[in-house]
Amino acid sequence: MDGAGGAYPAKGGHSAARGPAAGPGRRQVLGAAAALVLGGAATAGSGGTASAAAGSAPPDTGPRLDVRAENRLPGATGWRITTPGTARALEGFADQCSVPPGGTVGLRVSTTAPRFTVTAFRIGWYGGAGARLVWRSGELPGRLQRRARMSPETRMAHADWEQTTRLSTVGWPEGCYLLRLDAVGARKPAQRYVPLTVRSTSTAGRSVFVNAVGTWQAYNRWGDADLYGGPDSRYASRSLAVSFDRPYRSAHGAGQFPRFEEPLLRLAERLGLPLAYATGPDLAREPELLRGARAVLSPGHDEYWSPEQRRHVAAARDRGTNLAVFGANCCYRRVRFESSAVGARRVMVCYKTDYARDPGFRKGLPPTREFRHGPAPEPESALLGVLYDGYPVDAPYVVTRPDHWLLAGTGAAAGDAFAHLVGVEYDRLDLRYPTPRPAEILAHSPVVSKGRASFADTVYASLPSGAGLFATGTMRWVEALEARDGGKGNHGLDGKAGAFTRTVTENVLRAFAAGPAGHARPAQDNVAHHYQAPDRAGLR
Repeated sequence: MDGAGGAYPAKGGHSAARGPAAGPGRRQVLGAAAALVLGGAATAGSGGTASAAAGSAPPDTGPRLDVRAENRLPGATGWRITTPGTARALEGFADQCSVPPGGTVGLRVSTTAPRFTVTAFRIGWYGGAGARLVWRSGELPGRLQRRARMSPETRMAHADWEQTTRLSTVGWPEGCYLLRLDAVGARKPAQRYVPLTVRSTSTAGRSVFVNAVGTWQAYNRWGDADLYGGPDSRYASRSLAVSFDRPYRSAHGAGQFPRFEEPLLRLAERLGLPLAYATGPDLAREPELLRGARAVLSPGHDEYWSPEQRRHVAAARDRGTNLAVFGANCCYRRVRFESSAVGARRVMVCYKTDYARDPGFRKGLPPTREFRHGPAPEPESALLGVLYDGYPVDAPYVVTRPDHWLLAGTGAAAGDAFAHLVGVEYDRLDLRYPTPRPAEILAHSPVVSKGRASFADTVYASLPSGAGLFATGTMRWVEALEARDGGKGNHGLDGKAGAFTRTVTENVLRAFAAGPAGHARPAQDNVAHHYQAPDRAGLR
């Protein structure tokens, strides 16, 4: 699925399972953050050069982010894009997905306008405003850069652009940012986003919000090519690798963040719980980043993982870190990150069914295909408790354990159904694959996908380490968080679904932030009530 409101592409090679296989404590005055601009006009609040090299981690000496204090600061108005302009009028990308607090990041911008500005908005609660204006540049010179380039070996689209400007994040609190580009002096207005994470250098005692940037990029159609189709939209012409060296085409440059992550982030920040922020590649790069974390929070669409990310998340879970999956189709594709001319981990490789052609695989690296399939099968259920089972579906979500503590306050009764909440992809518990036990099925929703009957399951499990494990089993969970009474949102989700998902999510976030939930609230296994045997005949 590509961006807010977009339709799913044909899921070539993305089929259902067919059987087992071999604060900041300080207040910040607008403009106090310095920005270093190379080859451009001086920016508001410019304070000289940045001391940290791009992407390097400065000493972690600053105060920890106080989420409650940060969200008491005044929120921004008018931060959402209303005049995106034409396709090439203004667009850009950052040369890193994330930087540590105080790090620097390069922007590569292409525009038909003579000048443009950059405004950094930190996304959060802020009394319902949804964002805070943290920094704004002066006017910068604009230029129109080259069109997309295509790498012939992998059919990878990328933007071979020169760096336009360089920003310092000194004084920016940890968190998820949208940098808004605004054209200046153009005949017609134009705006675009560039997402950026100011990542946490320590996660101890905090719940870690993970931006699924690999999945954003897998579905990014900028340059008319992604991991699902080429310029002719056919699966056979798909990219075998995708580049972070290009803008996101969907959601005005924000990719999948607004649809699958932003609602969950706002809710978590509204609760004021201790939060840390990272991207999937950050978890892969730093083996100890999750040391001491209370929970790992996976958002609504988190499909593409490297083996290193999976290994480090599993190690944290097995030390007692809780794991919450607020989507479906999580940790499904195994990928590899490689360098580009811009920097490290700027290319994501995933050959899928053509993995044997991958030069990395020929050199002995893991196959870049589904985790569950051979060679080297590692079904995602061993980590998550559930696994991806099908696409597309649109079905009611059916409650089976209304007395469970995670459903406290919902008012739900056994058999209550929430229209359209299961979709468009779903997960289930499947005893043919490794499954952590004890496990409790809280919702067991009948679905039919491409003529095949199955179930979508919401599961809570406890592990020997004390970690709690929660998985919603549906990709629409995060989207439903902002469905309200008085109107229907995307896919027909209504206020009833919104109230239910918000309450359950708050219960999960609070419990998981308190420490190993599996110790405090061990699961009472009820799998046999729904699945009699590890085969399709045992479904009921």
